[in-house]
Amino acid sequence: MMVNDRLAALRAWMKDHDVDAVIVASGDPHQSEYVPRRYAAVGWISGFDGSAGTVVVTRTHAGLWTDGRYFLQAEDQLADSEVVLHKLLVSGDPEYLSYVCDELPQGSTVAMDGSVLSQSRYKRFSDRFSQHGIGLRYDLDPFETIWEDRPGLPSEPVYEHDLRYAGRTRSEKISDIRAEMTDYGASMHLIVPLDAVAWTLNLRGSDVDCNPVFISYLMVTRSEAHLFIDLSKISLALKEVLSADSVHLHDYSDLSSYLSTISEDETILLDPAYTSRKAWDALASHKVVKAGTIPMYHKAIKNDTEVQHFRDVMPKDGVAIYRTMRWLEQELQSRTVTEYELAQRLTYYRATMDHFVGESFHPIVGYKSNGAVIHYRAREHSSKDISADGMLLIDSGGQYLDGTTDITRTFHLSTPTDEEKKMYTLVLKGFIALAQARFPHGTRGIQLDMLARQYLWQDGKNFLHGTGHGVGFFMNVHEAPQGFANALSQRGTTAHVPGMVSSNEPGFYKDGAYGIRIENLIVCREDEDGFLSFEDLTVYPLEKKLIDCDLLSPGDIDYIDSYHKMCYEKMAPLCTEPERADLERACVAMAKWP
Repeated sequence: MMVNDRLAALRAWMKDHDVDAVIVASGDPHQSEYVPRRYAAVGWISGFDGSAGTVVVTRTHAGLWTDGRYFLQAEDQLADSEVVLHKLLVSGDPEYLSYVCDELPQGSTVAMDGSVLSQSRYKRFSDRFSQHGIGLRYDLDPFETIWEDRPGLPSEPVYEHDLRYAGRTRSEKISDIRAEMTDYGASMHLIVPLDAVAWTLNLRGSDVDCNPVFISYLMVTRSEAHLFIDLSKISLALKEVLSADSVHLHDYSDLSSYLSTISEDETILLDPAYTSRKAWDALASHKVVKAGTIPMYHKAIKNDTEVQHFRDVMPKDGVAIYRTMRWLEQELQSRTVTEYELAQRLTYYRATMDHFVGESFHPIVGYKSNGAVIHYRAREHSSKDISADGMLLIDSGGQYLDGTTDITRTFHLSTPTDEEKKMYTLVLKGFIALAQARFPHGTRGIQLDMLARQYLWQDGKNFLHGTGHGVGFFMNVHEAPQGFANALSQRGTTAHVPGMVSSNEPGFYKDGAYGIRIENLIVCREDEDGFLSFEDLTVYPLEKKLIDCDLLSPGDIDYIDSYHKMCYEKMAPLCTEPERADLERACVAMAKWP
């Protein structure tokens, strides 16, 4: 079925169920950013496969709401359907609610799937709709009917993440969770986010592309833990290990029946942002404490073992990229290389490194104008040919047993223009300003975000994405709660504390021409005077030919020289002799370059 045929099937379903509009949101029962194929309903109904988008279908209109990261991608993917792109003015703001309220008359009914609708969103949506006399049904899932070949849930095995990487045992983590539950006055805590379950139990899986998680729920009580999962994923040996730690196994589908058996004397801690309306309903008669998922914050603060592994994983990841770019340079002497082929080669070199598991996200390899598509993904039969000229943006990362990487570098394959050098250098200066920030405890991402934007703003320019996000440890590359954002989002309002690992990734994008982004992972640390600062974790040289030295301050040059010295010291031991000679030239002090 084509997109328009699917929309026709949905509208026929709407007519049968007396529904005037259906809202299809990105997400699954665990509010995941990246979802198993079974829950990719936004992509199925619209053709748009970005990670953030909401579709509204009425009897006469079908619209997709997404933010600035995806405008160009959405315009391309929606071109052959009736779905209309609605550009979000403020990222994260549900502007489609205003559309629904303006378009539908009083007495109308909107449907959403209550198994993927969080309690917090349900409350916000139902309150808004009720003001306009519109009803909200959450007991219907049209895709169970109209998506005839809908994928099932994945069933890949789950495995332990060794203590030498994790740094703390599952028993220690569960004990910490129970201590905080006690502070809240809760006797039970339902943990819904997949990465929080995996981190707590020191387990990993492969149910979601690029994210080493598995479909599950975890209920922590005062004395036990109950894991709800497809039991075929757990080996007998792992079952015995979990049992020894008082972790009891239940089938994933048994959560509802288990919730119905809980005594009303229990006080249950639930996170409205992650708990589905369907699960919330099952506990409607119980005493509920509304609070954030406890291990989400614990997980964000990396222990010393995890931080050291982050430091250790970066040089081999950098060498994989370095070998990829050497390969590209050689190939371009005699032929063009497609963006897709370059992405595959990048994964090939990463796979030669110890403890590599897979990509941390699908690589973004954007040549010239494709670099301006912020979340561009090169496809095998439609990617551009790269030749020995112009700008090339590569944003990629790897999942290793000993860490997660996420790095962006912008390259120039010939001689850059003055404009290209200027814009790269303005992005670089913002990147350096954030990397060198010092700030007191309690400082939030929104307060730091402007450091990375200031030089672009002075030139009347900006970029339409956050400046940075939290990063998991052999876990989701996008991790809550902290980051850098110029909006009152969770990333913007969470204070940075020592141990948090985040990305630093300002950029600039000229539609139809090129994209620029520079990204390192950084870890928050406490200095001797009690102030906080960041340590660069990522190890890979900057593109010196794109730097306009006249725009740099002496402090900028000191940072670049110090950073390149670190890159050489950490990467060189993993390189061959010819590689070391080239690397030394790439990392030479600015005063000696070119």
